[in-house]
Amino acid sequence: MPATLPVPIAFHLPEGWEPAAPEEGDAPGVAFAGVLPQSEGFTSNITVDGMYLSDGATLADIADASVERLREMAGSVMLADRREVGSAEAPALTQRLTFSGSAGGLRHDLVQSQVYLGLVDVTDPSRRAVVRLALTADADRHDDVVGDFQEFVRSVRPDTEGRA
Repeated sequence: MPATLPVPIAFHLPEGWEPAAPEEGDAPGVAFAGVLPQSEGFTSNITVDGMYLSDGATLADIADASVERLREMAGSVMLADRREVGSAEAPALTQRLTFSGSAGGLRHDLVQSQVYLGLVDVTDPSRRAVVRLALTADADRHDDVVGDFQEFVRSVRPDTEGRA
């Protein structure tokens, strides 16, 4: 069963991308997954998950924990880039990770671009939440699909109607 997000968001997948069942992949805690179908190799994917922030936790703390979780699964993970973006009212953090992983019995050199969005729970403004958007793709294909991911990120917004 897919996870739920701490705050509702709305978004749209770029052309050519299809929704996928998060529970069918190796994606625990994922609320939404989308894939870019292709005939062979690693399937590029976008995932969405989120959580409430504990008191004092920062987006960098959450991003550090994400790197450590990935290291537990993939072993060697390199933090290639990290930037704090956004504003005090709408903080965000981006990071790019490189690692190797197995898919279909083959090893792949992978790149994962992550965006962390800090959000306020509209039902309880004292609670802070973070939504993580992640693109994972073959290192050779990442630059070809990162524009789609950027389009996806730009489409994300709070959903006051409660639909994702």
